[in-house]
Amino acid sequence: MKKALLIIDVQNDYFDGGKHALVNAAEAGKQAQLVLQTARKQHMPVVHIQHLATNEGAVFFLPNTNGADIHHCVSPTPDEKVIIKNYPNSFRETALLAYLQQNGMTSLVICGMMTDVCVDATVRAAMDLGFTCIVIGDACATRNRELYGKTIKAEAINSAYLAGMTALNGLYANVITAAEFMEL
Repeated sequence: MKKALLIIDVQNDYFDGGKHALVNAAEAGKQAQLVLQTARKQHMPVVHIQHLATNEGAVFFLPNTNGADIHHCVSPTPDEKVIIKNYPNSFRETALLAYLQQNGMTSLVICGMMTDVCVDATVRAAMDLGFTCIVIGDACATRNRELYGKTIKAEAINSAYLAGMTALNGLYANVITAAEFMEL
C-alpha cells in the first residue's frame, strides 16, 4: 500500500490567540509535527489541507488573514502539496482525490483539527472512496461543545469520535498515537 500523510487544518486560528482556539491545540500540533518529521524521513508524500472560510458569517479561517495560515509547527516545504478546501470534507470540491489517485495512494495517515468536524468528515469520505486510514489520535484536537444545556468537554468529544472511527473492527480507521506511528 502506498501511503500519504494528510494534515488537516492545523492553522493559526485554532491555536491560543486565534479566533477559534481549540483545547490542547499546542499539544496536538507538537504531535503532528513529530508525525510530519517521521513522514519526511520515510519519504512519505505529505498533503497539507488548508481550510478557507467562504460561507456567509464566517469569523475564522478568513482568506488572506494570518489566522488562516498553516501553523508553523507543520509548515509545508515547497515540494509538499497544499490543497485548499471550503467544506469539512477534504475531498468535497477539491483536487485531493485526483492527486491521491494520480500518485497511486491507497492508504492515508491522517491528523489535524477539528477531530469531530473536518477530520471525521474526511476519514469517513476516505473510507467510502476506498482508502485505508490510520488516524493519529493525539495529533488531533477539538473544542468543548454544548448539548442539552450541558458542556461536553473536548477530551470526551475527541475520545468518542476517535473510538467511533475504530467501530466494526476499524471500519473507518485504525487509531494510533504519534509515538506508535514513529515506530512503524
